[in-house]
Amino acid sequence: GDTASAFAAGCPVIVKAHSSHPGTAELVAQAIMSAVEKTGMPDGTFSLLHGSGRVVGSALVTHPAIQVIGFTGSTAGGVALMKLAGSRPQPIPVFAEMGSVNPVFILPEAAATNSAGLAAGLQVSATMGVGQFCTNPGVVLVESSDSGNALVSTFAEEMSKAPSAIMLNPNIHSAYTSGIFARSDNQKVNTLVINDDDGSGCPGVAAVFEVSADTFLEDESLSEEIFGPETTLVRWKTKDDLLAVAEELDGQLTATIHGTEADLEVYSDLIAILERRVGRIVYNGFPTGVEVCPSMVHGGPFPATS
Repeated sequence: GDTASAFAAGCPVIVKAHSSHPGTAELVAQAIMSAVEKTGMPDGTFSLLHGSGRVVGSALVTHPAIQVIGFTGSTAGGVALMKLAGSRPQPIPVFAEMGSVNPVFILPEAAATNSAGLAAGLQVSATMGVGQFCTNPGVVLVESSDSGNALVSTFAEEMSKAPSAIMLNPNIHSAYTSGIFARSDNQKVNTLVINDDDGSGCPGVAAVFEVSADTFLEDESLSEEIFGPETTLVRWKTKDDLLAVAEELDGQLTATIHGTEADLEVYSDLIAILERRVGRIVYNGFPTGVEVCPSMVHGGPFPATS
């Protein structure tokens, strides 16, 4: 997508291939090179480079012929590229997609009327692609109520049945495993699910944690992304609790609201807050199931994107 839009604007492109799938990168690059030739574009319109992200990536960002950077990855990686790009004699822009926990807000009437359906949909969204979607729902806000308890119980049961699957590479698997066990070691966190490791290479096991809204607000580590099939449930008691969590969120790619018409009227303050916190608000859906189309915004306030 980035390459096609750059071509449409008349810009040549250099891609730094991801080391986890060099063969796939070569196949796609060959298809692009074939299209470049068939359409009569100049030599050098497209190039693919392999190698260390830090070495090759840094060389590209600081090269005077490069005029703009597109990046998808971690917040640390994106910020490092931004600093390099900004330190050039002629600074250049970096369009970086970085970390996001994509909060899901489940409002009271929606939970009361469809707790089982919401739990099932949330499980599919949280485990899709072994949780390695940039829009994976990492934080879900559920009211401390009977219907909220029912939703949490059903969701935990669904996640406990989720089979493990292979994550993209050992580094991502290691970071994910460290993240879920660090969270489970937090004395203020209730661990609902950590599935067993099946012993295969780099398995991403589903995990679910539960905290109070007060604890979530007090502990910044609970709002950090754990990249994989993990979800932290934040239990709120009052509307003020819910709004306080929304106000404290960092910039996100998406936020999702599940609510009836009555819910949306009562909680309109939440929508006003999220308009300033996220790139896209999803209503009564799930963030990983959004159609890619011309009107879709895929970005958000820092640190979701640069």
